[in-house]
Amino acid sequence: MTLLRAFDLTLSFGSRTLFSNLELVIEEGERVGLVGVNGCGKSTLMKVLTGEVKADTSTIQVQRGMRTSHLAQEPVFPAGSTPSTELTVAQQPLRDALDEHARLSESLEHTYDEKVLERLSVLVEKIDHLGGWDTAFESRKLLDRLGVDPATWDQPIELLSGGQKKRVAIARALLTHADLLMFDEPTNHLDAETVEWLQDELDSRDSALLLVTHDRYFLDGLVDRIIEVEPHVSEQQPGGLVSYHGNYEAYLEQKFVKLQDQSTGEHKRQMWIAQEVAWLRKGPKARATKSKARIDRARKLLSEKGFQRPKVPDLQIAAAPRLSQTVIEATHVCKSFGELVVLDNVNVILQPGERVGLVGKNGAGKTTLIRTLLGEIKPDSGTVRLGPKTRVVHYDQLRTALDEDKTVYEAAWDDDWVTLGDKKMRLAEYLDDLLFPVPMQRMKVKGLSGGERNRLLLARLFLEGANVLVLDEPTNDLDLVTLNVLERLLMQFTGAVILVTHDRYFLDKVATALLVFEGEGKVVRHEGNYDLYRRLQAQTKKGTSAPQLPGGLGTAPAAKKPRR
Repeated sequence: MTLLRAFDLTLSFGSRTLFSNLELVIEEGERVGLVGVNGCGKSTLMKVLTGEVKADTSTIQVQRGMRTSHLAQEPVFPAGSTPSTELTVAQQPLRDALDEHARLSESLEHTYDEKVLERLSVLVEKIDHLGGWDTAFESRKLLDRLGVDPATWDQPIELLSGGQKKRVAIARALLTHADLLMFDEPTNHLDAETVEWLQDELDSRDSALLLVTHDRYFLDGLVDRIIEVEPHVSEQQPGGLVSYHGNYEAYLEQKFVKLQDQSTGEHKRQMWIAQEVAWLRKGPKARATKSKARIDRARKLLSEKGFQRPKVPDLQIAAAPRLSQTVIEATHVCKSFGELVVLDNVNVILQPGERVGLVGKNGAGKTTLIRTLLGEIKPDSGTVRLGPKTRVVHYDQLRTALDEDKTVYEAAWDDDWVTLGDKKMRLAEYLDDLLFPVPMQRMKVKGLSGGERNRLLLARLFLEGANVLVLDEPTNDLDLVTLNVLERLLMQFTGAVILVTHDRYFLDKVATALLVFEGEGKVVRHEGNYDLYRRLQAQTKKGTSAPQLPGGLGTAPAAKKPRR
């Protein structure tokens, strides 16, 4: 049964057309992943479907009585609201059903009524569907599992951190028990363990799901269809929505075949054009024997724009001095805030060529350790030493290095020229290679999407000529294509990398070692990537040793969980 059908969706901002005649259908219980390059309009499309943004033209049909819940990238809360009040509002339909059930049950004590009994039967089903009889228990359970401190449940939400706000918003969305959940980057600000829990929680529900996320494991494990938003380029290339059946892995396979077919078709078209050009150049006498229709067809073909492979952002890292053997060394570092012990006798040795991922729950001390290693925070005891040739650049998740009131061109660099290795190029050309064409370079940074801002900041920092990259949540809001580019870039980087990210796929591809924050200030180093760490942990809990691959190559891969 169709839950939602939208068609004739057209939306422009000034001279820029975002959508043109889009059509989207979501069936009951279907799980759809929405992918596309940053700025193509994924978040805006969700807002159009929920009515938060009015399209120039649109027709949206929904199933009668359908309940929708939208989790925005940056959640908005009413002034003065608290986690407790927000969850109360989210459960209002359930509370109304409970109140009606109590009223009718009381009336039956005085007068027997067949219609009242029928209504009570309907209400029982509705209450079960909306989450059950103990509303307070479910609210507390969700807040606790999402890591929202009980001490904050009755505090104004505006006093909470960005991560805590996102957790409250997720709890609010889940408590609605909506028929259609629209989740926009739900994994941002969540630690890897909570991301895994949320994936299992969504997988256990019957709700339909429209999902935007850069977390490829999350996407692969949840969706059964991928819709790619192809950006509007021109009237000849209007873009649109292209549907691929299956999960993220199936989408990649189908996308590869499609691009190969388009490339083959374009190759044949170019050969045909070459033949027609040669014929047209033979002169008037030779062409006189040919039909006018053929001449018109040839000229029309020459004027058309053929298939071109989608451009990818050309992120590059400027040359930097070679590292000495000592990069960063921390010895017996301790740090407390009042009675809260964040770092307890922590030792860190970062060597050239290493890419070390920091893993642990939010608030465990990852950012504190980074700031201590960089000298921004002084440890209570212990020492931190940087090598004589160590040059660090720090990407912080708040993107404080970008001035929102500057244009993209002004914010990107402080000169009209950039140097990348032996190559010197104009800043405008560099930005164009990063998918910021000249018209976008004149835009204010505040007008960019979250992913576009992220890409711009990375591009700026990579020009600094650093040999140590400290990246705190660099994957937030990036599209999947840019993530692949960033992964390859870091894997080829000859310096050292310290990385904080909740993106398990990214950690698996990039990290050579992990620093795991186990709580109460304890930090333990594990060699290998995140998948190896999780499998070893699982084997340890079972009390068995991990199966070994031949030749000392590590552990054998775990069996894949069967899909539903």
